[in-house]
Amino acid sequence: MARFETQVGIVGAGPAGLMLSHLLHLKGVDSIVLEAKSRAHCEERLRAGVLEHTSVQMLREAGVAERLEREGLRHEGIELGLNGVRHRIPFVELTGKCVTVYGQQEVVKDLIARRLSDGGDLRFECGNVSLEGIATERPRIHADRNGEADEI
Repeated sequence: MARFETQVGIVGAGPAGLMLSHLLHLKGVDSIVLEAKSRAHCEERLRAGVLEHTSVQMLREAGVAERLEREGLRHEGIELGLNGVRHRIPFVELTGKCVTVYGQQEVVKDLIARRLSDGGDLRFECGNVSLEGIATERPRIHADRNGEADEI
């Protein structure tokens, strides 16, 4: 069994887990991210494609919005149809904020690339992930990876 030390273990390399790992890194906190699926699967998995204003702002402030700024599509409102009549909902006019169309898989690609360029520890294709001693001062995560058992 291989043993690894870190300050924070994160299960899941979706947008939330990757962003948490990045934000911790910005504050000097080490983390290891464990993901059951392959990197390719995480980067290609189609999901939501509209980011709320606060999500875009967080990505900007964290320094991971370069591609989003270049490729994302800003939407200032939507139209809803009811009984053949179209009604415009002007987000910016009503709230001062807009949404951005940018696929979740693109956010994941950006965050994976940034974590790896920053030396982050991302582990894909981890199976049998289990938690032990969560309420203690030395919690552990067990995971199988490449036929080996890891303890973090």
